[in-house]
Amino acid sequence: MKNLFAAQTIRKPLGFCVAAAAAFAIPATAMLTMPAPATAQASTGSLDSAVSALRGIATMKADFVQTDRAGKSIRGVMTLKRPGKIRFQYEKGIPMLVVSNGKSLYLVDYEVDQVQRWPISNSPLGALLDPTRDVKKFGKLNATGNPNVLSVEVRDPKRPEFGVITMIFVKDAKAPGGWRLNNWVALDSQNHRTRVDLKNHRYGVSVADNAFKFKDPRGSSRRGR
Repeated sequence: MKNLFAAQTIRKPLGFCVAAAAAFAIPATAMLTMPAPATAQASTGSLDSAVSALRGIATMKADFVQTDRAGKSIRGVMTLKRPGKIRFQYEKGIPMLVVSNGKSLYLVDYEVDQVQRWPISNSPLGALLDPTRDVKKFGKLNATGNPNVLSVEVRDPKRPEFGVITMIFVKDAKAPGGWRLNNWVALDSQNHRTRVDLKNHRYGVSVADNAFKFKDPRGSSRRGR
């Protein structure tokens, strides 16, 4: 029953990339509407910190817990490699895979032999995969009341169908740029909200490019590239 529910959750368009800020005792809905700080100088500096933290990650692996708005959770391992590559490998028994090859983002469903594809720029994950473009252009700093926590909301007001992602960073001297990506909340255009918490971050690990390829369930003649 768990596997069936998990598969249904991941199949929701872009629902796999949602995450949460509940770890900081701030309601996710509130974080999506908090105003930016009053001074432009403070906001710009913090956005620069977030961009530096993301750009400083050449490769990374982290364990994740994905939770939907009904409170159902599944686990897995996230692998990230610049430029633009990411993989969400779900726990054993979940016949799903989310992977980006640097150009497109794929949701692979081995249970029903289907593959969905989006350009990276059309996904909330674009903020993770291209931090300079998305965070700097569309980012807004949310107040947290904690100098060791950054909350950055990224959305394109002219393209609401692309959704919104709110990323939470925690000050960490061991992380690239001095800030660790702790979790995020993503809301897609169908109003599906998912929470993803990261832990056990491993930076600078060896990651082969073929980690971002997948076996296409539709047949050997059609493969992710």
